[in-house]
Amino acid sequence: MGARTWLNWTQYPDHGPDESLLGEVAGRTVVELGSGSGCNLAHLATVGAQCIGVDIAPSQREKAVARWGRLPGLSFHTADAAEFLAERTTQVDIVLSIFGAVWFTDPARLLPLIRERLAPGGAFVFSQRPPDEDRPCGTRAVRRWDLSPDEWTRRLFSAGFTRTEAGILPPPAGERVGTLLVRARA
Repeated sequence: MGARTWLNWTQYPDHGPDESLLGEVAGRTVVELGSGSGCNLAHLATVGAQCIGVDIAPSQREKAVARWGRLPGLSFHTADAAEFLAERTTQVDIVLSIFGAVWFTDPARLLPLIRERLAPGGAFVFSQRPPDEDRPCGTRAVRRWDLSPDEWTRRLFSAGFTRTEAGILPPPAGERVGTLLVRARA
């Protein structure tokens, strides 16, 4: 959490864009994949969004409910992101993932599910660390999809998204690592 917002797209508090990156959120249904302790969704709920948090870790759901459970328009679920989306039958307006499930779930499986659940014109926005050229995906204890902005754009178009934007936000002064930020429309 930062001093000016609970929603932070980067690993640095109060750095990077605000919720306007998502478009209008008031009255919209927002799903966060890998919602962690719920700060991002709590911020969006306070500006009028109906928010659904999904995290695979039961301990994260417990933290989120303990801290933010009293806010209206906010619910948290313990589930695998892809399984949660596959079981839903209704569409949502916005899907986001901030250093969350998109980074850890095979995009060949996850991206079509996100696209299927997004309402026409819906937004999909996610952020994560940029690819580390010195450490390929397969050499980590936990599999991550460290793809370049061009590769994410290609995969998003293949999954049926339009108007994609992908790039790396530079870090704040004194920091070394930027943040990959990707935005696409259904």
